[in-house]
Amino acid sequence: MPEQHQSAADSPAGSAGSMPRYCCQPIQAPRQFAAEVGPQRARAIVAGGKKWVNGSVLTFHCFQSGDSVSDAWKGSAVDIAEVRLAFQAWFKLGIGISFREVARPEEATIRIGFDPAGGSWSFVGRDTLNIRQPLQRTMNFGWPLNTAYGRDTAMHEIGHALGLEHEHQNPFAGIRWNVEAVRRYFSGPPNNWDAKSIDWNILRKINPAEVKGSRWDPDSVMEYAFGPGLISEPAAYRAGLQPKGGLSAADKEWIVQSYPRPPELAMLSVGVAQRLAIKPGETRIFGFSPPETRLYHVATSGTSDTVMVLFEATPTGNVQIAADDDSGTDANARIDASLTAGRTYQIGVRLYYAAQAAETAVTIW
Repeated sequence: MPEQHQSAADSPAGSAGSMPRYCCQPIQAPRQFAAEVGPQRARAIVAGGKKWVNGSVLTFHCFQSGDSVSDAWKGSAVDIAEVRLAFQAWFKLGIGISFREVARPEEATIRIGFDPAGGSWSFVGRDTLNIRQPLQRTMNFGWPLNTAYGRDTAMHEIGHALGLEHEHQNPFAGIRWNVEAVRRYFSGPPNNWDAKSIDWNILRKINPAEVKGSRWDPDSVMEYAFGPGLISEPAAYRAGLQPKGGLSAADKEWIVQSYPRPPELAMLSVGVAQRLAIKPGETRIFGFSPPETRLYHVATSGTSDTVMVLFEATPTGNVQIAADDDSGTDANARIDASLTAGRTYQIGVRLYYAAQAAETAVTIW
């Protein structure tokens, strides 16, 4: 997401005149699959691998005064307020996951810094879970957020955290770059990217399985604005590309389709298998009330790839207890956990792939 300058007063430190800075994603190694995982199965895993399981409450923490981190990472009250509003804007679309701010970084899934020298970026979706050190950022903002485009930057980076990629890297866009001009522009100030960052954030085409829908959305909040001479084709964008700003209709449609609010929960009974009855990419959530306090085992069955998450339902939202992702293996997802009678639990399962969907089920015993 580029930083836009409306006036000198809006220009953050680190900018070079009116030249924009852009969201620079951390480079991630593509997932490798064993030889026995065929292309259709691998594609299904890639398509859903970065999406959260419905019912998740994504906790976030903004580094601020009192945190034992670099002063450069600590956000101002103004920028932190804008981050909170951006999380609310995504949630108000009516999605099946929610967000909760926490006071301690070790309690947070998403840990947010505000280092001007670090640019703006976020890990994508469940890639965030690979960053386990509690004083390590999973998102950063590198310029002020209290402008119209600063607010779009906040929406953009949270979009990444929800699983959205850069829209100009959509393989359906049909963009042909003036590669020499792109490399020259992004290697210069104020971005100063190296060749790998330019390839990863601009020139690389995303796997079709990872993009939202089957069309390019030039007005997406995940789209960059580009100046003239960087895009060779389509001809309409040779003079530049400027998204409208804010969430597009396609952004809203994608996020609601990916994280629909669940229907009334089916309740699990001990020892009784419940069929998932969902398509690849979809999530189903089951409720469970333990009849006694003891160790329980919950597992999927059938030839399938899934990610399963066990939550405790609390007045402040679901709290994740454990999770297991069996994708790309011959095993089934399984969680063993001590559960307490009188409490309420939920088991969310996102299906990546099933050889025979009718035989995919979940059981607790």
